[in-house]
Amino acid sequence: MNIEQAQCIPMSTILEKINCKPVKETAKDIWYISPLREEKTPSFHISKKVNIWHDFGTGEGGKPLKFVCAYLLAHGENDTIQDALRWLKNMVGLNNLKPFISTKTEDSTDCNFQLKSVGQLKHFGLNHYLKKRGVDQQVGFKYLKEVKLLNRETLKSITALGLKNEENGYELRNPMIKSSIGAKSITFIRGVEPKPKGINIFEGMFDYLSVVTLKNTKALQNDTIILNSNSLINKALPYIRNYGYEIAYTWLDNDKSGEDATNYLHQFFSNEERIVHKPMNYLYQPFNDVNSWHMNKLGISNE
Repeated sequence: MNIEQAQCIPMSTILEKINCKPVKETAKDIWYISPLREEKTPSFHISKKVNIWHDFGTGEGGKPLKFVCAYLLAHGENDTIQDALRWLKNMVGLNNLKPFISTKTEDSTDCNFQLKSVGQLKHFGLNHYLKKRGVDQQVGFKYLKEVKLLNRETLKSITALGLKNEENGYELRNPMIKSSIGAKSITFIRGVEPKPKGINIFEGMFDYLSVVTLKNTKALQNDTIILNSNSLINKALPYIRNYGYEIAYTWLDNDKSGEDATNYLHQFFSNEERIVHKPMNYLYQPFNDVNSWHMNKLGISNE
C-alpha cells in the first residue's frame, strides 16, 4: 500500500476497524468519541466530502494517514509513515470496497413489455427525439436501434430507442418511456485505439451520445462503459480490473447518487487498480448531467 492509496481509504472504514462507533451522523458529517484520548462528549469529527478528520479537543486533524500515525502513537506503537501504511494494509487491506448501493431510484425492466423486433433506426419520431436531446442523427444511427414492443396490459405497440447492453438486454428511451427490456446490465463500447490507456464511464446513454456529438460524431479514443444505472457499478468493475488502464474519466451526475458513485469508483481506482482518476463533472456544473449541459449549449429547452 502506498501513501496515495492510504489517503483514499474512508475514515469511517478505518474507525470501524478499531471498533469506534459513530455517535451522530448527517449527510455531510460524522461525530465520534475520540479514539485518541479519553472523553465523554463526542468531539472527533469527520467530513465525508473531503475525508478529513478533526479532533476539536486537541485541535489536531488531517488525512487518514496522519490519523493512523496519531492512533499508533496514542497506543505506544511505532508511528512512522511506513508503520502506518503497514497497519492499514493489515487492518483494512486493498480490497476493502463494499458493494455499491445507489441512493437514487433507478428505472427498471418493465415486465409488461414484449419484444417484437429490433432494427435500424428509421422512425421519424425517434429521430426527432434525438434532435431534441441534441444528439446527431449519425451518432444515434451508429449506437442505437429501433426497438418495437407490445405492452401486454394495454395491447398497444410502442417504438423506442434501444441501447444494447452486455447481456443482450436493451435500455429503452422515447419521449414517454425510460425503461428497459431483458437483463439489466452495462454497455461496453470499444474505443478507436486497440489497447487504450483510458476508460470513460458514463451514467446514461444520452450523456455518452452528447460527448460523441460534441466531438463532431467521432468515436472516442478510449474505451467506454455506460452504466445504464448507478446500481450497476459492480458489474462494471470486472471490465476494468487488471486490464491495464492507466487513467479513468468519470462523467457522472452532479447529484447525491452521482457523487456517491464517483467516490466509490475513486476508491476502486486508487486502492485496487492504481488508475489515475479524473472526474469530469466540473465541466458541466451547475447542470445535473452531460446531456442537460449539452442541450443548454445548443439553446435547446429540456422541458
